[in-house]
Order: sequence, then structure tokens, then C-alpha cells
Amino acid sequence: MTKAYERLLECYQCVKEKVDFQPKVALILGSGLGDYADGIRIEAALDYHDIKGFPVSTVSGHKGRFVFGYVDEVPVVIMQGRVHYYEGYSMEDVVLPTRLMKMMGAEILFLTNAAGGVNYDFHAGDFMMITDQISNFVPSPLIGPNIDELGVRFCDMSEIYKKELCQIIRDAAAKLQIPLQEGTYIQLTGPNFESPKEVKMCRILGGDAVGMSTACEAVAANHMGMKVCGISCISNLGCGMSDQPLSHEEVKETADRVAPLFKKLITEAMIQMGRSC
Repeated sequence: MTKAYERLLECYQCVKEKVDFQPKVALILGSGLGDYADGIRIEAALDYHDIKGFPVSTVSGHKGRFVFGYVDEVPVVIMQGRVHYYEGYSMEDVVLPTRLMKMMGAEILFLTNAAGGVNYDFHAGDFMMITDQISNFVPSPLIGPNIDELGVRFCDMSEIYKKELCQIIRDAAAKLQIPLQEGTYIQLTGPNFESPKEVKMCRILGGDAVGMSTACEAVAANHMGMKVCGISCISNLGCGMSDQPLSHEEVKETADRVAPLFKKLITEAMIQMGRSC
């Protein structure tokens, strides 16, 4: 048993002692969605500080807790606040919450984030369903001794974002008449925004959106056999694609503006996933 797995078990036992709930879907909330969990039928909530050995987000606006409850009749665990590699945490810390939610019983990981658009067909406020990713610019969460209890040493990555879940998101967007882009997400380290040439590089590599999270969580979830899906809110166009200087305030402003539609899309998609998967 590796030290990483021992630590994970400690966190899991701590959660089980405090909360008796088995989720089907795990949802990680990105910028602008922090209050989504407040609107579900809540059964329990657990602050990250109350979980022994659990990493705590330092990003402003992230509440830092798990919320357990129901979206319609679907049992869910929601992360209000994620930890990022740029905060100085190890990649083991960054993906520990994802692994923990799998141990709680979650079969599906639904990832959300605010991201910069590098595709000229995108606009601030668009939603992009993630169909693939590029994570080579951050360390793989699978580096080091393999945690055999979670998955195999060399895991297949041919379908990280499950086609069946992507179709459910498409159908949900169509039902709600919410325009939906699709594309590839690239994770860079942050916390600085990308330079114009880095944005161009991402586009040349085939990226459509770029951010500072998500891809590493998807790798860890895929390693464990979870079904993964994800949606990015395009909060701004990448540096050099407009005359506007980039700022975190702009990201938050856009994310907050489209949050009501984002919440509707997530809710409808999760209800359909609960019925179909």
C-alpha cells in the first residue's frame, strides 16, 4: 500500500465517520458556479478543514466544502471549491478530492471550469463541452508508484470524455435551447495568463480552450474507471486575440453573468445521466 493510498483511506474514513451518503455523480464547480450547491436538496455538508489531511483551496470565492444531496432524484456530491496546481500543491493533492469522491461511490465525474477561448469562433460567455484534452504541460497525477487499488499502471486514454455522457449534454443543451460549442481543453500551470504566442501555440496544437485545472482531474478519474464529462465556460478570449487586457475580474464577471444558464444546463444533464447511466 502506497503512502498516497494510505492518506486517501484516512480521508475516506474521516468522511464516512461524519457523513453517511453514497453519491452517483461527483460535480466539481468552477468559477461562477460556487453557489450552485446551495440550490439542491442538501442532505449534508462537510468543510474541507474538517477532513484530516485534506488540501484546502486558497482561491478567493471558493467556499471549500463538500455538499451532499440530490439534484432531482440523483444523489450527488459537489465540490464547492477545488485546489489548483498553481497554488503550490502537489499533483497528488490536486487530484485527492477526485479520488476521494470515487471512493465515496461516485461513478460519474462532471467537471466544470472557466476557461480562455483560443478558437476564433468562440465568444466570451459561450459554453464548450469538452470532447478531448491536452495535459502535457502539467505533471501527470499518475507519476510515481502506481496505486494498484485504484487502477492499472498504464491506463488507456482513448475516450476520457465518455461519448454517452457527451450526447446527454448535447441533448440537454438542445432541450433548453442553449447554444453549445465543443472542443479540446488544454491545461497549463497558471497562475499567470498565457502570452499571445502561448495562445497561438495552444491553437496550433488543436486546443479550443485553455485553463488551469480539470485535465489532471480527468486523468485521475479515468485511471479509476470513472465516466467523465466536462463543460467550460468561455470567460474571455485568449491574450492577443483582442485588444482587451486579461484580468481575473473579467473572468469572474463573465462567469457570473452566464451562471444561471450554466446551472440549468448542468441540472438537466445530471438528471438525464441519473436516468440513463
